[in-house]
Amino acid sequence: MPQTPSDSFSVVVVTGLSGAGKSTALNVFEDLGYFCVDGLPASMLPKLVSLFLGKDSKHRGLALGMDLRQEEFLEQWNDAVQELAARGILVRVLFVEAKAAALMRRYATTRRPHPLESGELGLEQALVKERAMLAPLRKDAELVLDTTGYSIHDLRRMVQERFGAKVHAGQGMRVHVISFGFKYGVPAEADLVFDLRFLPNPYFVPELRPMSGKDAPVADYVLQSEPGQTFKNKLQEFLLYLLPLYAAEGRYRVAVAIGCTGGRHRSVAMSELLSTTLRDSGYSVTLEHRHFDLG
Repeated sequence: MPQTPSDSFSVVVVTGLSGAGKSTALNVFEDLGYFCVDGLPASMLPKLVSLFLGKDSKHRGLALGMDLRQEEFLEQWNDAVQELAARGILVRVLFVEAKAAALMRRYATTRRPHPLESGELGLEQALVKERAMLAPLRKDAELVLDTTGYSIHDLRRMVQERFGAKVHAGQGMRVHVISFGFKYGVPAEADLVFDLRFLPNPYFVPELRPMSGKDAPVADYVLQSEPGQTFKNKLQEFLLYLLPLYAAEGRYRVAVAIGCTGGRHRSVAMSELLSTTLRDSGYSVTLEHRHFDLG
């Protein structure tokens, strides 16, 4: 049985009708952590896969955009797939298409020529010819998406559901946690903002003032007594409920800002805790203490 290079590493080829959403689909794969190349000659596919075999990679897979703009595409494609199959490597194919009327409207909007258009072949004829030429790939595709009535968000959701390989509920969703001080301004990119200025302030405790929220005594002071203890539990529960709903709607990035007065004690302690909780729940998390050295 053919296998991908590893259980967690996929090789996906994104192809289909020109104007149907191939570039948008590749953007989704990039957001999901795939190494993406558009316009790769089919003959180069085995060589690129070989670069990733047997190596640890920060990428979850390869996603490669291919279409008929390449000369002898179908012949090179067949040779490449056979070579990889002989090495036990499965290539997954996503084929995007749309109805002719929708494709013609999209080309009219972008005012770009179809790859197969020529002096003898108009747009409508080019679309018919392309559909016929790509029929063998469509037949072998793991997933065929008709994007006629799709929004960008619909396409993102479908790709995530099939190719996200969600071991955890949050895989594919990136969460950026920011601690900040209100006196320096709320981060403009924040999707969610939480104000911690109601919690006891370690700044007014002489032995805690020189420390920060990264230090255990400060974190305990803020989070282990009331109302901090109840609030941290409710906030963690709320985010673990909310983030999967964002992911289900095609969101791939959420910025969560946690603020206190100066951005050094309370917000830092809570942000450190939230980052750990979200990572443990399967999310890709980045943490930024924006005003740490100013507070």
